[in-house]
Amino acid sequence: MNFLAHIYLSGDNEEVKIGNFIGDYVKGSGYHIYPEKIKEGILLHRFIDSFTDKNTHTLDTKLLFAPKYRKYAGVVMDIVYDHFLAISWSKYSFIELKDYIDDFHNLLLKYNDMLPAEVQVFVPKLISNNRLYSYKDVEGIRSVLSTMSKYTSLPDHSDFAIEVMKENYEFLKQNFKLFFSDIIYYIKTVHKIDFKEI
Repeated sequence: MNFLAHIYLSGDNEEVKIGNFIGDYVKGSGYHIYPEKIKEGILLHRFIDSFTDKNTHTLDTKLLFAPKYRKYAGVVMDIVYDHFLAISWSKYSFIELKDYIDDFHNLLLKYNDMLPAEVQVFVPKLISNNRLYSYKDVEGIRSVLSTMSKYTSLPDHSDFAIEVMKENYEFLKQNFKLFFSDIIYYIKTVHKIDFKEI
């Protein structure tokens, strides 16, 4: 799961949201330095990633992107799944997507001092480029993948990813829906996260 899904799956607690957001940037036992609820969010992030990696729907999706992305197919899938969450947002929340993202941007600014240095560096661009909202558009996904290839080890195959996405759009949309139903149930029952907005 990418940023938007991780934030959503945190429920309503703002510190859990922050912890889940920074989860990839806190390695090993480093989470122990954080307050309890942020720590809870970091661990929730790890549980979500583990669940996602083993889910049959996500395994089917990764296969589509594997020919070019290989071990990075899961990264592409995470971003593509955020697209399907964004376009079907009203099925999961009564809060408008733009308002939800604006609120989260304010949360990032509020907790800026708690963010790892690496996260503090990219948060201003994430906000100014409205990256989370850009997931709604296929071209926004292309832009995100292209940008990531410049700053991370993700290969630059954004044209391939978009071609695969367009050719398999309904399959991917249905796969996301089935997967997200699975993970919401898992988060509710195992982690006792309350999704009041559903």
